Amino acid sequence: MGNLMGSLRYKEPRTVEECDSTWESDSESDEQPGDEDSGISECVSRTETGRCGEQANMSPKLSDSKSSTKMKRSFYAAKDLYKYRHSYPNYKAPRLPNDYRNLRFYLNKIPLIPDGIFIEEILTKWRGNYDKLEHNHTYIQWLFPLREQGLNFYAQELTQEEIKEFQSTREAKRRFLLAYTLMLDFYGIKLLDKSGNVARASNWQERFQHLNESQHNYLRITRILKSLGELGFEAFKAPLVRLLLDEALCRGTLPNMLHSTLEYYVYTIRLRSHRRSLLRYARQHYQPANTFLWGPPARRRGAEAGPGGRVAEPTPERERRGGDPHRARSPLTKKDSVGVGGGGGDGKGTKGYTVSTKTLQEGVMERGRGDRGKYIETVPL
Repeated sequence: MGNLMGSLRYKEPRTVEECDSTWESDSESDEQPGDEDSGISECVSRTETGRCGEQANMSPKLSDSKSSTKMKRSFYAAKDLYKYRHSYPNYKAPRLPNDYRNLRFYLNKIPLIPDGIFIEEILTKWRGNYDKLEHNHTYIQWLFPLREQGLNFYAQELTQEEIKEFQSTREAKRRFLLAYTLMLDFYGIKLLDKSGNVARASNWQERFQHLNESQHNYLRITRILKSLGELGFEAFKAPLVRLLLDEALCRGTLPNMLHSTLEYYVYTIRLRSHRRSLLRYARQHYQPANTFLWGPPARRRGAEAGPGGRVAEPTPERERRGGDPHRARSPLTKKDSVGVGGGGGDGKGTKGYTVSTKTLQEGVMERGRGDRGKYIETVPL
């Protein structure tokens, strides 16, 4: 009866608006500890709402032909991330016995399958081996486990019991952070402190150029962000998303990543105030301003009008700009869809991205079947 009542209480969202609670509260000062999607409380600094980076004039722009054609947000993406943020309603435990395979892998007791490689070998010998990190497609599911089945069917989905055990195991969490820094280095980013603040690494120019052109890594970043939240590092998401947003939107170094950042990465963050801060920042610099899709819905136009009093409609019908690596193409091939813009820019200096937060408890979810219409994402990497 309990399971029946639980399923009756859960209402499947049918629109992007039903999936997105970001703008339910207009005022940051009105927020209470419960103002988030998963019952998690935290505080946020206002550093995200500052000015754009040094090269604000490099904000990517749509061509006249495309700006006159309407785009719309992906219902599949909105629904997938809604379920993630809401602890996977109607979650069903895997049929296989829960042998804590992900935890044992991080304790260096078992290797990843099918490659037979232990976590310590990856952490000590793979750092800086960018060819291996780029072309091997079996490790990412083990390094960043989720409660969703990925393309490596030997990797086991997380369970709530394993998540709790993982979060209470110091050795596993230590290695997980090392795995995170390994991937950050691969992307040209460095972790600054234990709060999750990040900045460009010394190799950022080479790595950003590669990242801008290697779009299957955008799916990997979605997985990494989700896994951070599952395993006790929710606070690490916003600084990374802010950096990627600034590089894509303001500095022009990752223009192909802009759509994934706004459509996916921002919405992995559970606290609404974080999402609003990032989206307000993006809306200040997005061009053309009247094509920004991620602002408040029409009913909040008076309170949330942007420059010139313009607010994006909730679900406009313009076609998708450029390629989206989250669409229906295998992320394991190198023939990912082509995005907008060219290679990297040459932003100057090293800038940290700071969001001050408390450690959060995490929820869990079940992956939804998704929309079988125009927007269809591959299974997670």
